[in-house]
Amino acid sequence: MKEKVIIIGSGFGGLGAAARLAAQGYQVEIFEKLDQPGGRAYVFEQDGFKFDAGPTVITAPFMFDDIFELAGRKREDYVEFVACDPFYRIFDHNGRFLDYNNDEAFILDQIGQWSHADREGYKRFIATTKAIFEKGFVELADKPFLSVGDMIRVVPDLLRLQSHKTVYKYASQFIENDFLRRCFSFHPLLVGGNPFDTTSIYAMIHYLEREWGVHYVMGGTGALVRALGRLIEELGGRFHLNAEVDEILVDNRRAKGIRLKDGTVHYADHVISNADVAFTYTNLIDRKNRSFRNSDFRYNNLTRYSMSLFVIYFGTKKRYNDGRLAHHNIILSERYKGLLQDIFKNKALAEDFSLYLHMPTLTDPSIAPEGHEGFYVLSPVPHLGSGIDWNVAAKPYRDAIMQFLEENYIPDLQENLVTEHYIDPLHFKGTLNSHMGSAFSVEPILTQSAWFRPHNRSEDIDNLYFVGAGTHPGAGLPGVLSSSKIVENLIMDSSVIPHR
Repeated sequence: MKEKVIIIGSGFGGLGAAARLAAQGYQVEIFEKLDQPGGRAYVFEQDGFKFDAGPTVITAPFMFDDIFELAGRKREDYVEFVACDPFYRIFDHNGRFLDYNNDEAFILDQIGQWSHADREGYKRFIATTKAIFEKGFVELADKPFLSVGDMIRVVPDLLRLQSHKTVYKYASQFIENDFLRRCFSFHPLLVGGNPFDTTSIYAMIHYLEREWGVHYVMGGTGALVRALGRLIEELGGRFHLNAEVDEILVDNRRAKGIRLKDGTVHYADHVISNADVAFTYTNLIDRKNRSFRNSDFRYNNLTRYSMSLFVIYFGTKKRYNDGRLAHHNIILSERYKGLLQDIFKNKALAEDFSLYLHMPTLTDPSIAPEGHEGFYVLSPVPHLGSGIDWNVAAKPYRDAIMQFLEENYIPDLQENLVTEHYIDPLHFKGTLNSHMGSAFSVEPILTQSAWFRPHNRSEDIDNLYFVGAGTHPGAGLPGVLSSSKIVENLIMDSSVIPHR
């Protein structure tokens, strides 16, 4: 008899766990609030365009290959990855840029155009990030930190790797040029962290990109969601869409199943939440079944959350493939530390902004009508703890960003617009159930990492597990896929019925 696993939410953490457990012979059912799988990786289809709402950067592609191989399949039979070169084009506030990829000679040449002296510093930087990567990713990312002993065992390594330093301070030991310091310290923003607060362990993201490249999914990231969904269904898994969970049912420290908003009850041997961790504890579990560690007070008052995002998805009737822009573009404001201070500390909506501009039709014209260009532009903004009224602030903020892009990067943008849609922190809270409207859940500072982060197995409910951005090891596709592997192993170890 197969043990049954219920998974709440179908982001990449939930999809990874579902595929892994279905491949191991478990009966898997996924309950998704929205009308399609993907969670933050939802796909907006509008006027013939496809827009990936969430992740657009695929790193560590072998982690997806591993999931398909576990099921006896090949990932390339389901979905195609293509390498991006450059990985990113990073612009300073004057429009001058640096490209980088995984060709060290190319990177050193690019660095030399900004600061010849920093070429040697970069070599030392990348050499040290290899040690961080091997400890933080290879050894620890897919291992649970369920006890304080798990944390104590790695403290000597964390000290040796200078994890008490921030990513910006760590990079600055090796790099002198101000713009280059920004180029090699921005990566925490990809997982919801402030480079001036996030532990230097996250410097490994740069090494991870160098090791395996940055990839794009042909057909958009939604094609990868569909591929995993197809795999899960082939393995006997089942999706329930438009099925919002109202409560996790708990009896004597065990999750019995779930109750949906419509009152329907589903029972299971194990429950996995890919919903936001803070939302899960404060909205889906009765207080009597939670300790102080998972209390409303902890998640409302003692936890720091990542920033939110303002994202505009738009399409034009004109192509802009003249070489000015790359597939992935990062446009940095003249202010760096001050702007991040406004977003993370002051929680103020600044007049300036740094942007990530995604132009996927350069690689994959199929996701827009013929002769058209598809974009999304993302700006980090404070989460809803700021008190900003986005019903008032959204339109002027959108206008400022679009005007900036037209004046500096996309000529005649607004007269060539044919479709547009934007989301703000209210979307993250209302549609995605993200606490405080944060885009990446719990902020990745040292005191909220590893054992200090919400655990992959609940301390209060023996068979309740967590995958996704808010649990260990953290946000980003490699992080959430690692969490799915952790939970697979925890459930396998706890099962009374042997599985294949």
